[in-house]
Amino acid sequence: MVGDHSSKQYDQELEAIRSKVLLMGGMVETQFDEALNCFRVGNIDLADKVMADDQAVNQLEVQLDDACSHLIVRRQPAANDLRTVMATIKVITDLERIGDEAAKIARTAKSLHERGMVSFNHYDIVRTISRNTADMLHDALDAFARLDGKTALQIIARDDEVDFEFRTILRNMITFMMEDPRTISSALDTLWVAKAIERIGDHAKNIAEYVIYVAEGRDIRHSKPAALAGQAEG
Repeated sequence: MVGDHSSKQYDQELEAIRSKVLLMGGMVETQFDEALNCFRVGNIDLADKVMADDQAVNQLEVQLDDACSHLIVRRQPAANDLRTVMATIKVITDLERIGDEAAKIARTAKSLHERGMVSFNHYDIVRTISRNTADMLHDALDAFARLDGKTALQIIARDDEVDFEFRTILRNMITFMMEDPRTISSALDTLWVAKAIERIGDHAKNIAEYVIYVAEGRDIRHSKPAALAGQAEG
């Protein structure tokens, strides 16, 4: 009876942590969406809000890390339970870094529009990579909520597309700067934003990898993309 009671308490505490992690995920999703909106329309007030909201995300990271540490000390989980807690801690770190990247986008957008340096349609340059990365993040959080390993594998495979889009943007920005030096400032700002978006895609991929670690007990970090692609299709 005591063992059953202790196990139930552990499950409740872990579920409370997971719920807060998903809340944190929703916060950084909103941050990312609002940061992109800043970059698109130049809303300075919204940019300030995105940067201020990053503090709330940072505080939640500290609280969740503390909760996970206390859970390990009190309940001393083993095997799959310990794997779940450790993966959750890593997901929390990736979410905090996504918030940092969103704040970076907002900061760059604010600077760009305050200087009035927009010399081309900078948002169109990142439109596709933004949409694909936002979808990756949303799907990664959904996979984490459901511990869906199959969806997680598909998300990992999509990261190659985001990387390809970033390399295309890099080439385009170099061309702009070579053809017209007056675009250098705007092109560099756009490139910093594109890199931040690409990094958010990397963090979404990381979250998907941790889902597989929990759901299937496999650590697939650094696995060859071709092998993972075959598993995703299966």
